[in-house]
Amino acid sequence: MTALRNLITDVAGLRVGNAHDEALASGVTAILFDEPAVASYAVNGGAPGTRDTDLLEPDKAVPGVNAIVLSGGSAFGLDAAGGVQAYLRENGIGFAVGAALVPLVPQAITFDLLNGGNKDWDRYPPYRELGYEAARNAGLDFALGTAGGGYGATTVDVKGGLGSASAVTSGGYTVGALVIVNALSSALIGDGPHFWAGAYEEGEEFGGLGHPPRITAEMRKLDWKGRMRDAAPPISTTIALIATDAVLTKAQAKRLAVISHDGHAKGLRFAHALFDGDTVFAAATGRKPLKDEAGDFIEIGALAADCLARAIARGVYEATALPFEGAQPSWKDRFAGNALKPARG
Repeated sequence: MTALRNLITDVAGLRVGNAHDEALASGVTAILFDEPAVASYAVNGGAPGTRDTDLLEPDKAVPGVNAIVLSGGSAFGLDAAGGVQAYLRENGIGFAVGAALVPLVPQAITFDLLNGGNKDWDRYPPYRELGYEAARNAGLDFALGTAGGGYGATTVDVKGGLGSASAVTSGGYTVGALVIVNALSSALIGDGPHFWAGAYEEGEEFGGLGHPPRITAEMRKLDWKGRMRDAAPPISTTIALIATDAVLTKAQAKRLAVISHDGHAKGLRFAHALFDGDTVFAAATGRKPLKDEAGDFIEIGALAADCLARAIARGVYEATALPFEGAQPSWKDRFAGNALKPARG
């Protein structure tokens, strides 16, 4: 992994930009494609919030998209795609429909309205402008943790955030994941500090702790936002983009999105619940044709799920607490000063 940024931007043909508002305690992450990308999606959560996702189904006519947006703000956050569209249109990017230029920008959102930020905006929420800023900020390097669409994200026990990871298959195809971790449940085993994704960690990207020698029944005990505590209603979601530089059909992109949901299960205990809106987009920038269509695609899918699990852990590991009294502590607030050593099996 040393030759890579360990970000989704290791996939050639895309850039990522963040924008957030500290007082609002929310933000937007925009992924811009250099050329229209073949894309699809899969929703496994029970409470999704999305925009322009029907066009991503394999039987729909649209051949590709110009950008994808991952945002906070619940339904209000869906305005962010309009801001990204405005930026793209200003720069001559979009699909020509007669004299009109229409940038195609699907989006998914998370619920972060009750995290302590000031949501008392004027008539219109600020997400359109945040979307524009995120698009304008797009580049190859970007912040993780409490940044962009992950700025206001939380989990049941520690601060959530924006995470990313990448990998390269044995055939040379690059795979990357980008995720907002605003989970109903936990990325941590028991009370922590170990991550459920520890078995997939590369180097020390989220602390190098691995797994504990044994995972006990107590560590597997379920908990979620709003259960057995004085907390906000249990409304959450973990949304992600998987990208690869392989040439894929729209149907293959759909299958890749479905497969990649395995990363939710690897990185969280648990996912896809009634109040989760868990959504995964999958996009192909089309730089490298598949040589062994079945074998290459199977490996891309397997590594995509691993990357998503790793990105979930990184989003939590890199997060910092929101600047409000009583804000949820971050992983580093709770565990970074403990001089922890990797577990020995």
